[in-house]
Amino acid sequence: MGVIEKLPLPRIIRVPANDLFSWARRNSLWPLTYGLACCAIEMMATGASRFDLDRFGASVFRATPRQADVMIVAGTVTKKMARRLRRLWEEMPDPKWVIAMGACAISGGGFYDSYYVVQGVDKIVPVDVYIPGCPPSPEALINGILTLQEKIRREPAFI
Repeated sequence: MGVIEKLPLPRIIRVPANDLFSWARRNSLWPLTYGLACCAIEMMATGASRFDLDRFGASVFRATPRQADVMIVAGTVTKKMARRLRRLWEEMPDPKWVIAMGACAISGGGFYDSYYVVQGVDKIVPVDVYIPGCPPSPEALINGILTLQEKIRREPAFI
């Protein structure tokens, strides 16, 4: 008789489908570029090679809302831009999330008393993560993306 070799057993990982889809969603975020003021420069710096947003699964900035699932509102939102911002948000496929970046996007910032500035983007679209600062650093945006990923992890993938 010959020697019987022990073949390695196939490696099977069993994961609930909800956890698998949640993992895929949070690690493949595609942000919509919506930079309006000085915060947009910090957002662009976060996508550059020094901070390498690729490590966190959110690097492919999209210019069209039909390919994006995260809208990063960076800067001052005026009343003239509010309708356009809402329209872009409505064109994004579900599930979709919004990050308000900077004091101007969160509350109007230094232009709070102005007649043409919206005092918070949450009056136009629902905001999931707020990133304070004027302008917030790229590290703060990375922290905001990690916070959003944690929120997505806690959400059920199937409703």
